[in-house]
Amino acid sequence: MSIQPLYDNVLVQRAEPEEKTKGGLYLPSAAQEKQVYGHVKAVGPGKILKDGALRAPQVKVGDKVLLAKWGGNEITYGGEDFLILKESELLAVLGE
Repeated sequence: MSIQPLYDNVLVQRAEPEEKTKGGLYLPSAAQEKQVYGHVKAVGPGKILKDGALRAPQVKVGDKVLLAKWGGNEITYGGEDFLILKESELLAVLGE
């Protein structure tokens, strides 16, 4: 990945939307909702605190994270869509 977030920013790729309902019906792309989880692709070095210390990020590349539905800045890079957001905008790390 050649995008390197700065400070406490995190690069996340949102999971693909569900194309089929639990009942087996296929959804048109206009009816598909944005997923509220994604995978961390890159992480900045951390947050600089008031005393000048660097607080390391709590997420790492590969983590599956829970996102706010409408947070972050959407970008397209290399034909793929990503979100860049502050680490504090992430809601949770999802376990396996």
